Amino acid sequence: MRQELVHVIAGNAFAISDAQGDVEVNPDDPVGLFSFDTRFLSRWLLSVDGERLNALSRDNMTYFETRFFLVPGTASHYVDADVSVIRHRSLDDSFNERITVLNHSAQPVEFTVRMEMGNDFADVADLASAVDVQNPRHRVVEVTADSARRQLLLRYERERFVRETTVRSTAPADVDERGMTFRIRIAPEGTWETDLHVAMTIRGEGGRDLRSDLESHRQHVRRDMREDLADWLDRAPQLVAERDGLEETYQGSLADLAALRYVPLAYSARVPVGGLPWAMAFCGRDSIITCLQTLAFTPELTPATLRMLALLQGGQLDDEHDEEPGKILAQLRYGESAAFGERPSALYYGAADTTPLFVVLLDEYERWSGDADLVHELRHPARMALDWIDEFGDLTGDGYVRYQRRNERRGAVNQSWRDSGDAITDVDGWQPEFPRATCELQGYAYDAKRRGARLAREFWGDPAYADRLEREAAELKERFNRDFWLPHREYYAVALGPHGEPVDALSSSIGHLLWSGIVADDHAEAVAEHLVGPRLFSGWGVRTFAAGQRPYNPVGSHLGAVWPSDNALIAAGLRHYRFDAQAARIADGIFDMAQTLGGAVPELIAGYDRSLTKYPVQLPSAGRPQSWSSGALLMLLGTLLGLRPTGDNLLVNPALPEGFGRIELLDIPGRWGHSDAYGRDRSAGRGHRSRLR
Repeated sequence: MRQELVHVIAGNAFAISDAQGDVEVNPDDPVGLFSFDTRFLSRWLLSVDGERLNALSRDNMTYFETRFFLVPGTASHYVDADVSVIRHRSLDDSFNERITVLNHSAQPVEFTVRMEMGNDFADVADLASAVDVQNPRHRVVEVTADSARRQLLLRYERERFVRETTVRSTAPADVDERGMTFRIRIAPEGTWETDLHVAMTIRGEGGRDLRSDLESHRQHVRRDMREDLADWLDRAPQLVAERDGLEETYQGSLADLAALRYVPLAYSARVPVGGLPWAMAFCGRDSIITCLQTLAFTPELTPATLRMLALLQGGQLDDEHDEEPGKILAQLRYGESAAFGERPSALYYGAADTTPLFVVLLDEYERWSGDADLVHELRHPARMALDWIDEFGDLTGDGYVRYQRRNERRGAVNQSWRDSGDAITDVDGWQPEFPRATCELQGYAYDAKRRGARLAREFWGDPAYADRLEREAAELKERFNRDFWLPHREYYAVALGPHGEPVDALSSSIGHLLWSGIVADDHAEAVAEHLVGPRLFSGWGVRTFAAGQRPYNPVGSHLGAVWPSDNALIAAGLRHYRFDAQAARIADGIFDMAQTLGGAVPELIAGYDRSLTKYPVQLPSAGRPQSWSSGALLMLLGTLLGLRPTGDNLLVNPALPEGFGRIELLDIPGRWGHSDAYGRDRSAGRGHRSRLR
C-alpha cells in the first residue's frame, strides 16, 4: 500500500515527505525538496536517541506550512511517552524546519537528536521517467561539513551547471558529511529547539546566484506569505453557497492556485505552473487553460502569462526544440537534462494547441478586462501565432492544423492535450500515421481566427485582415463538419490521418468542439447526448474515451480516465449551445468528486462507472494539486452561473443542478468594476442581479 505523502509548496519549489516529515528516496514516491527542476534534498531523517519517530497528528496550516506532532518509538509504547517532538515546516525562498523537543517528565533528560542529510541533485525529468532507477546518472556530490559555522554544504557541478544545498542550524551541532547531531539536555517540563534553514542555490556565469541577483525574485521573497495569501483570497470573488462544503471547496481551489504561482528566472511577474509533482514548471497549455478558467476569479494571472508566452514565442526553425516561427511554448525547464540537451531542451515547443489558444486567451482577456493596451502590445505575437496556423500548422495543405514532431529522438509523440503515446486511436486500436489532425485542434484554430478577426477590426485597425480571418474561419467550419462528422455514428472523429482517413473513436474531445463553436447547429444535440450518455459519462464526469471501444481503459489517462480540466471546457461548450441540463449534470458530477475526495482536486481520476465504485478512484500517476484542475472548479462555477462579459456589463444567466440551492458570487472583477451574481437551482426558481461599483 502506498504511503501517505505530505507536501508544502511555494511557487515551483516544493517538498514532499512521508507522514512523519522524513525524506528517504525510494523508486515509488517522488520525495525530496525540489526547485527549478532539481532535487535539493533526497535525505532528511530525524531520530531521537537512535529511534525514528511516529506521527500522532499533523496540522496542515497553509499550502506553504505544516506541523508534525511526533513521538519516538513504535505505536506499542508511545501512549505514555515522556518526550514528544514538533516539526514546524515552511517553504518560501528557502526550506525551513523548526524542531522542538518537549520533556514531559519531572526530571531533566538528555537526548541525542540526529538529522540525517543528503542529496543526489536528481533532475525532475529523470525521476518522472524513472531514469534514476533504470539508468542512473552518475553524479559526484561535494560535501563540506563545518561544525563551527553549524553548516553542511552539498554541491554538484557539471560544466556551467552548478547547484548547491546549504543547511544551517541555529543551535550548536556536530556536523559531519551525513548530517547534524545535537546532544541536548532539557529541564523538567522544558523544551529545546533549533531552526534548520536549507538554502537552494542556482549558480550561473561567474558563480552568481541567479535568483538572489534578480530583483523580481527578491521582491517576491520579501513579501510575507501569509499576507500574500490573504490578499490573493481577498481579491477573488466571495462565494456564498447553500450546498454543504461548496464554499470550502472553492476556497481550497483558490489556495491551490495561489500555491502554484512562481516567478521564472529573468522575469518579473508570477505565472501558474502545471502542478505537483512532475509539472512544477511553466507549461504553455496548462497555463493558458488555467488562465481561461479563472478570468472571472483571478484575472491577474493572465497578463503575466500572455507576456511570458509572447517573450518566448518561437522565432526560427529548430528541429531539436520543435520550434517554428510564431509557435507558442510547450514548456520551460531548468533541469540538468534540459541544460545539456539530453531531453527536449529548456525551451520546448512540441505542442500544436498552445498557439491558437494563445490568441483565444488574448481576446477573452480583453473581453473581461477591457485592457486594450495589452492587445496593442501583443499585436505582433498574436499575428505571428495566427500566421503559424496556416504556414506551419497546415502540414499537408488541406487546411487542417496537424502535428508531427521535428525531434524524432526526444520530441512528444502526440502534441495536443491528449498527449499520451496511445491517445489517438480508433475504436479497434488502430493508430494513424503522422501528421495527425485531431478534432479539437481544428476547433481551437477556428476560434482563434474568429477572435483574431475581432482584435484586428476593433484594435489593430486592419479590417481587411479581419475579413480574411472571418472568411477562413467560415471555410474551416464548413470543411470540418464535412470531413470529421461520422453520420453513421453521429459524432465527430477524434482525428484525421495524413490522407484524410477518419479515426472513428468516440472521445471527450467532441466537447471541446462545442466550446470552440465549430459544431454545426444540426449536429450539436447528438454531440451533447453522447457527452452525457453512459459510454462517456461515468457519473463523476466525462471520460476521455468512451467505454465499449477496444482500447478503452478506465485507468488510462486518455483512454477512459476523467479529467476535471477536460470537463470544465465541455460544460462551458454545452452551455454555449444552450444544453443547460447536460452542462449542469457534468458540473454536478465533478463537484461531487471534488467534495467526496476532499483536499486538492486531482489531475484525473479513473473512469469507472460511479454505480460500480461508489467512490472516485484516484490514480497514482495523477498530480495533485494541479492548476488546471483547481481552475476547473472555478470555471464550472462560472458556467453554472452563466457568467459572460457583454460590452461593459456582466451577463448572468444561471442554470444550476438540482440540490445546489442558492449560490452567490460577490465582487466579480472585470471591466465593469465589480459585480455580483446570484443563482438558484431549478427546484427553487432562478434569478440573478448585477451590482456595479
